[in-house]
Amino acid sequence: MEEYKKRIIKAIQYIDNNLDAELSLEKVAEIAAYSPFHFHRIFRLIVGETLQNYIIRKRIEKSAFYLALRKNLSIKDIYHQFGFSNHSGFNKTFKKYYGKSPSEFRKLAPENFHKIQAKQSKNGQIDTVFDQYICNIENLLNWTNMHLKIKVTALPEMNLAAVMSLGIANVESSFNTLVDWAKTENLFPGENVKMISVYHDSFKVTPPDKVRIHACMLLDEPLKRQQGEVFPEIIEAGKFIIGSGEVTLSDFEQCWVSLFLWMKENNYSVRKAFPFEIYHTNFKEHPEGKMAVDFCIPIN
Repeated sequence: MEEYKKRIIKAIQYIDNNLDAELSLEKVAEIAAYSPFHFHRIFRLIVGETLQNYIIRKRIEKSAFYLALRKNLSIKDIYHQFGFSNHSGFNKTFKKYYGKSPSEFRKLAPENFHKIQAKQSKNGQIDTVFDQYICNIENLLNWTNMHLKIKVTALPEMNLAAVMSLGIANVESSFNTLVDWAKTENLFPGENVKMISVYHDSFKVTPPDKVRIHACMLLDEPLKRQQGEVFPEIIEAGKFIIGSGEVTLSDFEQCWVSLFLWMKENNYSVRKAFPFEIYHTNFKEHPEGKMAVDFCIPIN
């Protein structure tokens, strides 16, 4: 199973980096070094959906994220960027996933993106739900001021060792796999070890059981090659909004919501890169289950 996962990781990384290209079963199977027949079966076994469904879902979810947060791009720019050849096909597919046309979604999303979630309705169709959030914008900004210290700053390139998690429920086991590997490499435990979660999907457009999160460790030197389930990843240097605070796990969603809201209120726009968390302490070692975390959003 470990070898299967290793090859599927390569395939998923290729797909996510080439959403604007033709992603045929034959081409993706070649990347994973499988015959198309065997790859199709193994991909569905490990990822939980067919290759075609995964590709379409990723394209639509990325489109939704850009519609909400990258207002400088036209709808045409977005659907071309994510592999749709015409507006009609994009509109039909998008509406199937979110219950609204791309233009309707964009009108609602800027003020309500922190309230959007894909939800399974009783009749089995996925609808966009602009539900009532736990607090209004004013209270949310007040919460931010009380719990997070926010700054805009440049960060250098970061070399990471990463283990992929498909679904929020599997993140802890991914970190366990990473730590076991780090012990064999004499990298853990260590005085300055930093663990990081990189979010390759947004919970607001991707179901929790399909969100892709990379459990990572910051390295002094780049990892030269993939070792089992552990593979190299790079966070490129750039400008970031960083919200720092000592919070519990139950506060994480509100931290992200408030940070994206702060970004909007201060007229910053998200960059084409992935948000991440840097953990400075372990919540399991705190009597109240708190941990010191940096929540980082890449911006232009």
